[in-house]
Amino acid sequence: MTGKVQIIGLDKSELEDALKDMGEKPFRAKQIWQWLYFRGVQSFDEMTNLSKPLRIKLDERFVLERPKIIESQISKDKTHKWLLEFADGARVETVYIPEADRGAVCISTQVGCAMGCKFCLTGTQKLTRNLSAGEIVSQFMIARDAYGEWPSPTETTRYLSNIVVMGMGEPLQNKENVIKALNILSDGDGIAISRRRITMSTCGIVPEINDVMEKTGVRLAVSLHAPNNEIRAKLMPINKVYPIEDILKACATYQKKDGSRYITFEYLMIDGVNDSPQNAQELVNLLKKYKIRATFNLIAFNAWQGSDFRPSSPEKIQTFATVLQKAGFACPLRTARGQDISAACGQLKSEKMS
Repeated sequence: MTGKVQIIGLDKSELEDALKDMGEKPFRAKQIWQWLYFRGVQSFDEMTNLSKPLRIKLDERFVLERPKIIESQISKDKTHKWLLEFADGARVETVYIPEADRGAVCISTQVGCAMGCKFCLTGTQKLTRNLSAGEIVSQFMIARDAYGEWPSPTETTRYLSNIVVMGMGEPLQNKENVIKALNILSDGDGIAISRRRITMSTCGIVPEINDVMEKTGVRLAVSLHAPNNEIRAKLMPINKVYPIEDILKACATYQKKDGSRYITFEYLMIDGVNDSPQNAQELVNLLKKYKIRATFNLIAFNAWQGSDFRPSSPEKIQTFATVLQKAGFACPLRTARGQDISAACGQLKSEKMS
């Protein structure tokens, strides 16, 4: 395998260039692309409309393999978590969150994370490296393998309908690979997840927000978690570099280009920290000041060993939500999923935990 290139993660132009170097016609790239991302094959021998000599050449030049599944866990609520290992031994976690007739795959973009958010278990793990575009894409492919959602003569249902880039790592610190991966995942000749069904979450790396959103066309979510800089800086060190006002200005710029663009603000409800009615009113005032159209995703803090935080009570969350709703903001109350297997928001960590 020495010297071989992983074919998963190459974009169409890279695949065409590789075929030209091999003395093949560039149109073969589309055929290979469909085998990889539409059919989900796991060997070149399965690409039956390619000549045998070409399949041999592809096998000599490329690697076609998924990350290794180290552990697979299914929660009592059917949330499914995989611990995946890449060729160099690096590991990440990927989660599938099912609903009645659909579901979202939560994918990671880095091994570990450098953001150091105080409420997040991933933040306790040192950032090891960025994931490649292929390593990001292959997480969704693992989920499709598990649920048999590659095309077949009899199966048309698609439960893996959405992608959320909300796993381990900060996507905008791995900008180029994330852009490439999201464009592969949304390409109509392959996996073909609608860009409107892909949501990328960021802690607020302000200079990169609009560039990435324009180059991918996916939906934007911002991990806010506080109504003012004093609280947010205590929870999220990145706020000292990019304060709330700068983030909201970037969000306003993003929305000015398209009136249909709503932003999701993720907000962990932490008892006694950020969950008062006054905090809710501060949020209302902020968003009205910057004329942001948004939905709030309120999530009770998910406990993990070593954290001193506690989740807000259901009563506090409902009171908080009511303030936002009366101001005209959609605010669905989310039930935590996968807590019993540490698959809920803020609980992912790639090292296998006892």
